[in-house]
Amino acid sequence: RFLVFEGPDGSGKTTQFNRFSAACSAAGLDVCEVREPGGTGIGEAIRHLLLDHTHGDMTLRCEMLLYMASRAQLVEQTVRPALEAGKLVLADRFVASTLAYQGAGGGLPEQEILNVAAAATGGLEPDLVLIFDVDERTAAQRRDPNPDRIEARPDDFRVRVRQSYLAQAQKHPKTHAVLDATCDQDGVFGRLLDTLDARLTNAPARRVGT
Repeated sequence: RFLVFEGPDGSGKTTQFNRFSAACSAAGLDVCEVREPGGTGIGEAIRHLLLDHTHGDMTLRCEMLLYMASRAQLVEQTVRPALEAGKLVLADRFVASTLAYQGAGGGLPEQEILNVAAAATGGLEPDLVLIFDVDERTAAQRRDPNPDRIEARPDDFRVRVRQSYLAQAQKHPKTHAVLDATCDQDGVFGRLLDTLDARLTNAPARRVGT
């Protein structure tokens, strides 16, 4: 399986990602964890460029292409080999983030992003995109007090990002699931497990190489 954890900054997705990955490993599953941007030597170098405040003059299109470059390296170097080896691949962000942040948030056309994503990923798509949804007030209480270059963007940007995630789930209900992440960590984790049980139990296995 290839599962992607998504959500606005402050949604708690990374906390749930780490908890779920640890539970899977404890249960004996062979887990491959990746994060975006990053996950490879090249990807981590790109991550530094993207999140550092000193690069405030970076254009939006350059930003999108750097995310995609990191993603291309990650898919080819790590994700595809892990899936071919039969591992459970868990990703902290993937294409949905680019659609939300550089697309809806920044203003780049959706189709332009999808065209570049097809080239960057070779058409690889997740089995399920898990979107952890919270209102802005809750997210603000959870966000890092020292935001990176992307996290520091204004409230109207964050509103568009959240709306994009919800719109993506509405458009692709078979491959996207929205989880109400406003409750405590245990409650969100329970919702995560219930969602995975409902969506993946008895679902056909991914074919190697797809």
